[in-house]
Amino acid sequence: MSGLPVPLPRTLSIEPTTGGGFVFYEFTEAKETRSLSSEFTGDKRSNLEDPREVSEACGREDAGLVAHTVTPHDMEGTKETDHRQAMKALAQQAGNDTCADCGAAETTWASYTLGVFICTNCSGIHQNLYEHSQVKCLEDPWEAAEVQFMETHGNEVAKSKFEAHVPIYYYQPTHRDCQVLREEWIRAKYEREDFTQPDKLTLCTNGVREGTLWKRGRDNKQFLIRRFVLSEREGTLKYFKTQDGKEPKCVIKVDSINASFQPSKIGNPNGLQITHRKDSKTRNIFLYHEDGEEIVNWFNAIRMAQFNYFKVAFPTAVDKEIVHRMTQNFLKEGYMEKTGPKQTEGFRKRWFTLDHRRLMYFKNPMDAFAKGEVFLGSTSHGYNVKKGLPEGTQGNFTWRHGITIFTPERNYLLTCETDKEQQSWVQALNEVLGKPMTPQDCAAEAYFRHRS
Repeated sequence: MSGLPVPLPRTLSIEPTTGGGFVFYEFTEAKETRSLSSEFTGDKRSNLEDPREVSEACGREDAGLVAHTVTPHDMEGTKETDHRQAMKALAQQAGNDTCADCGAAETTWASYTLGVFICTNCSGIHQNLYEHSQVKCLEDPWEAAEVQFMETHGNEVAKSKFEAHVPIYYYQPTHRDCQVLREEWIRAKYEREDFTQPDKLTLCTNGVREGTLWKRGRDNKQFLIRRFVLSEREGTLKYFKTQDGKEPKCVIKVDSINASFQPSKIGNPNGLQITHRKDSKTRNIFLYHEDGEEIVNWFNAIRMAQFNYFKVAFPTAVDKEIVHRMTQNFLKEGYMEKTGPKQTEGFRKRWFTLDHRRLMYFKNPMDAFAKGEVFLGSTSHGYNVKKGLPEGTQGNFTWRHGITIFTPERNYLLTCETDKEQQSWVQALNEVLGKPMTPQDCAAEAYFRHRS
């Protein structure tokens, strides 16, 4: 067959036979039309004509024969493989190559009713939205009509519809965020369609959001129901011990709030930690609500109140600058050992939280108040961090991976349990120190110096 020219255009068809098998027909167009039929039963092929004989009778130019065996099973498998390859090619196109919902770098699933390419983690959430989203793995068989639908849609088209009016203050989670944030983002987009029209999402009524949340007691450590009121006009978040209470137990200025979801620390999938300043100290409040939508709406309502407050406080600031002043995830948390200011005391295990330019340490992760704080300026203002401890450091530290933080006032000596933790903390601290200080940072630095 090596002498055959390039095969001519051909037509394929399959017809059943009375014997339970089928006939495979191949037609080629040449000077005279010839045909070759083969009968298959199971995986076996019986030649009705010898390809060599047909070639000699018809001439090489007319035969255009292919000397290989094809079964219906092979043909169907090829069809599905081709569709899978087409889907994989679509998933590699710009816009489709990252998850439509969390931005993960690999898309291995797709919703063939929404037209979006998503990651494995988000696909599990979509499977709970069956009335709105039906998903398949890219390795699954795909119908031609489904592939055509995905070709005309894709992540960018879906974004133009389902994210057309996302408020700038609304937190859009990434693959690093917890389950409740990612799930409610997906439900808000596709199930409730909160962002398809302007102002469809309602987080406050007349500038106020009011409701109940479970709050952990500062002293008794028990979670109890408390009434919370968020006021945009006042720029405050208040909570009351009783439903009909007139005097709030606490009043928190929204510009001092940082809020971060902490499901593992709090022990609840909807756990939210609010950090704020109280009497020159950092105070933690731990909250949750049974309903994921409710707690996420509270979180975004706080962000909305912050955005509106900062718009008034900094009228010349652009929106991007204001967003950076709003709630941010903690840069890093974890245990380290530290010694006192004389650097001769014993090292004690403490829970550290890096929040913006504040490195706070607590005796326990769920303590209401920090035992101390370190302000972190920039390297140009005399701040630095290095691996290791000064030579001759005394103390009964049990962890051997040291870190020294240099500030204009004093040096802080810390130790980590592992080399990996040491590397991670030094990297996080250097990221903070490498950023230039804003006027607000300089004011915070002056406050810390005055307090100390």
